[in-house]
Amino acid sequence: MITKQNWYVLYTSPRFEKCVKERLEWNGVECYLPLHRCPRVWSDRVKMVDMPLFNSYIFVRCNAYEVIPLIRINGVARVVFYDGHPAIVRQSEIDAIKQFLEEAKEKVLCSGDEVEILTGSMKKRFGKIVKIKKKYLVLHIEQLAATVCVNTQNVAPLNRLI
Repeated sequence: MITKQNWYVLYTSPRFEKCVKERLEWNGVECYLPLHRCPRVWSDRVKMVDMPLFNSYIFVRCNAYEVIPLIRINGVARVVFYDGHPAIVRQSEIDAIKQFLEEAKEKVLCSGDEVEILTGSMKKRFGKIVKIKKKYLVLHIEQLAATVCVNTQNVAPLNRLI
């Protein structure tokens, strides 16, 4: 009997997404955990870390009758349901997530990158990233011979596509 495999959603224990992915793959289940690189700040350094795009969620591709038994895997909290049945995610949505992550990969800011300030009194000024903090960037603005602190959402890379 051949049945169609669909993408389903599993809800994991907090911060267990990567462990669950390894366990699912070890059990022969096709899965997808969308990860994005982002800076994490410690007291002494900033490190780029791969973080799940959707906290506590992982996608699995299998037959409908194989989904429910996956809750036995350590770290899987439950199967996500919609309208009384395990929630199905279309392949086009998985492809859209993959495409989004590919495009976003090019927009990661690092020390030394040049950016344009988009809002505020320093709008349309250009600066070089000196330091990356949690929600702010420390920029050196050569035109003013000054160093300023700017919210990460208020800057854009200079080499961005228009």
